[in-house]
Amino acid sequence: MSRKHFFPNPEGVVVHMLNSLVTRNQHMGLDTENRVVYNLSHQPDQVTVISGGGSGHEPAWSGFVGDGMLSAAVCGDIFASPSTKQVMAGIRNAPSNEGIILCITNYTGDMLHFGLAREKGQALGYKVDVVCMAEDAALGRKQSEKVGRRGLAGNLLVIKLIGAASQKGWAFERCRKIGELGNSQLVTIGTSLDHCHVPGREAFESVKDDACVLGMGIHNEPGLRTISPLPSPQDIVMEMLAYLLDPSDSDRAFVPFSPSDNVVMLVNNFGGLSGLEFDAMVNIALETLKSDWKIVPTRIYAGILETSLNGQGFSITLGNMSGMAKAMDLNVDEVIALLDAPTNAPAWPKNGYRPVTMSKESEGLRAKANAAFASSTPSTEGPPTPISLIPALRKACAAALAAEPTITQYDLQMGDGDCGEAVAGVCKSILANIDAVEKDPPPLLSLLDSISENVEDVGGSLGAILSILVTAFTHALSVLTLKEKRPLDINTIANAAHTALQNLKNYTAAREGDRTVMDVLIPFITSLRDTGDFGNAVRVAKDSADATAHMKAKFGRATYIAEDGSGRDRIPDPGAWAVGIWVGGLEEGFKGE
Repeated sequence: MSRKHFFPNPEGVVVHMLNSLVTRNQHMGLDTENRVVYNLSHQPDQVTVISGGGSGHEPAWSGFVGDGMLSAAVCGDIFASPSTKQVMAGIRNAPSNEGIILCITNYTGDMLHFGLAREKGQALGYKVDVVCMAEDAALGRKQSEKVGRRGLAGNLLVIKLIGAASQKGWAFERCRKIGELGNSQLVTIGTSLDHCHVPGREAFESVKDDACVLGMGIHNEPGLRTISPLPSPQDIVMEMLAYLLDPSDSDRAFVPFSPSDNVVMLVNNFGGLSGLEFDAMVNIALETLKSDWKIVPTRIYAGILETSLNGQGFSITLGNMSGMAKAMDLNVDEVIALLDAPTNAPAWPKNGYRPVTMSKESEGLRAKANAAFASSTPSTEGPPTPISLIPALRKACAAALAAEPTITQYDLQMGDGDCGEAVAGVCKSILANIDAVEKDPPPLLSLLDSISENVEDVGGSLGAILSILVTAFTHALSVLTLKEKRPLDINTIANAAHTALQNLKNYTAAREGDRTVMDVLIPFITSLRDTGDFGNAVRVAKDSADATAHMKAKFGRATYIAEDGSGRDRIPDPGAWAVGIWVGGLEEGFKGE
């Protein structure tokens, strides 16, 4: 887990956070003393909906204050329930003539303080009641027999339903009923790679690098079990969904689901997963739901919704809206309409499930463009592929793949470490290409076109530069051999390469001495054109690649590397060095070595 924080302890952090939130959202007010965020536009003829809990779960719950969601949110210290006094301040700041519903996640401190606020509120003449939100499926019936299930991120669906119902003018009892149905129609399970870390506190426990915890809560509670070695993303999701959906698990089959039910899914990032990895897990969950359970959610909500500070995990919530509609004597579309109802609560996912009018004009143009692309055929003109080229390409790619660890190590010291991965991707793609055509090679221009696509498929600046070069080289070679009828010899190839280099210079300002791949490409191609000696040009390329170790970078991330004595500023440019290795392998391949 990461134990570093800008704030050395929690003091003052919550108030800073709340002030930032309300400053950015004009519909919000803040009772600073009691740390209550409330909706300035809340109407007293609507049911008041209040929730809250310990801080550290942001954006829950303050980020869900707004029309059609929470009327107020009460914020305790990190992972600690707000006091009864704070909850009472929440009631005062969101008055209602219709009644007040306190939405509580099932944790002891929250139950006690919100419960006491309910008793005090009723004694003062308020119409106030509690909806206890508890939908964790990791804790089975036996384990949670006395304390009940924990409340996890599924509570946000409950809050959305109650808040939208209140906004539509539903009566108090009806709003409370749809909230209470959350426990009977929602299930959630979480998993995490590690515990979170609280500023100013010692880290009491960590999860091994090759393990994850299934059934992780949001307060560093022990999970259901630790899985080691770390399973694949697909296996993790398969097991999580089994806990939510398997009807044969009598201890955890809390909600029945069938493929015909209207099901919604909410996936919550505990706060520490990158957006890239998190959304990939969301998609795996969707694929597994469809393939293993024949369930396709009608609504998908995903994002950082109820965190565990910097926890490296996520949870999956499934809700049976058909079951909820039946229990409420509603059409399922009416329940979905509550989820779709607009809200200005800043943290509610803006998925945009409103009806979309498709552009017929764009659709027609897309179809036409795709059809033209699909029907395009490789060129059958031009010189045949030289018999020595494919073995040479194979040798060049093998040499670069063997050098990939060194390329990656160089780039980790100078950039973000992706250069080795990009080089390996290009080489593997080229190898797969030539494997498919080796027995019956296409004409040279067609092969070069396909290799250009291999290079183009790999991202990054190196991939873009090489792709432009190969594409321009192929075009120049086609002009020389097809239009000008020149023979396919070293001079023709060198002239085509030089023309391609001049075109490439239109797209990058990098030149020799700037510590980039151009430090190899320029002298290599120039030497080839001037001497017509491929072996000499390769030696020039390798010497040029080595020389980049003594240059100051003027482009890319390497420009930020300081001359700090670490030696990082005295290693070759990774892209230049990779190209030197590749052309060296190409030469060996042509020689048959």
